[in-house]
Amino acid sequence: MSGPGVPTFDQLQIFLAVVETGSFAGAARKLNRAVSVISYGVDNLEAQLGLALFEREGTKKPRLTEAGRAVSAEARGIAQGVDGLRAKVKGMLDGLEAEVRLAVDVMVPPARLASLLRAFSEEFPSVTLRLSIEALGGVASLVMDRRAVFGVSGPLSFGHDELEKIVVGSVELVPVAAPDHPLARLGTLPPGAGRDHVQLVLTDRSALTEGRDFGVLSRRTWRLADLGAKHALLREGIGWGNMPLPMVEADLASGALMRLAMPDFPGGAISLSAIYRRDAPPGPAASWLLRQFIACGARDKAAFGAAEI
Repeated sequence: MSGPGVPTFDQLQIFLAVVETGSFAGAARKLNRAVSVISYGVDNLEAQLGLALFEREGTKKPRLTEAGRAVSAEARGIAQGVDGLRAKVKGMLDGLEAEVRLAVDVMVPPARLASLLRAFSEEFPSVTLRLSIEALGGVASLVMDRRAVFGVSGPLSFGHDELEKIVVGSVELVPVAAPDHPLARLGTLPPGAGRDHVQLVLTDRSALTEGRDFGVLSRRTWRLADLGAKHALLREGIGWGNMPLPMVEADLASGALMRLAMPDFPGGAISLSAIYRRDAPPGPAASWLLRQFIACGARDKAAFGAAEI
């Protein structure tokens, strides 16, 4: 038994127009075709597939058969795919990038990032986004290696002439621990109290700052490359550490974490900067996203120094 034939995209468009308008005449008006052309297109599609797609007898308007309903779902998917392809090609012809590769520091507030990326998807539906979340030197490493067109990084501990830098806001870091942690139970802490307890420290997966410590106060450390894992361990009372305030605000409100009154590190704001290579500036879509980061970050309070992480 031979298989079904391959329908043309025009046949699928005609079929979907009949489904959407509920009649051959409505499809003809929508597509600016003669009714006879619509009828011929549907007949050919049914012949190609070997299926009856509409029930025509006993009804004034064509009704989908069970097979027709299944085919209509697949046809819509094909039509949407072709529309997406055409939009992407049009964007490329208009100068838009086919893809934007973005690297973002783990310290960037997740709600802010999600809001900006949602706006980006609505503004540039045809542009593919590739997002990498990194810590410390990881963002700069991806940008320098051309694996990201631009990044949003925490404070850079090094200078590179090939990178352009624009401040796009700040985020406050606070020292926290679980309520049953010894430091949390002490209340007001004497200077140096954190040195005798395990400090959870974010570590770097890039070679740019490999082997360097940032804000390590304790003689005893656990090092983690993932901020989410650090958050979970803090909630379990395994150690103390510094966290971006937006990530732990709910925990502080519920009592799942306590802010530590540490005189040697009460907390502080770190700056967030957009970085990109001077020899490869962002294209139109990436530049639009960069401007949104700048506008959103303008509402942050000014960063004062570089807090420890």
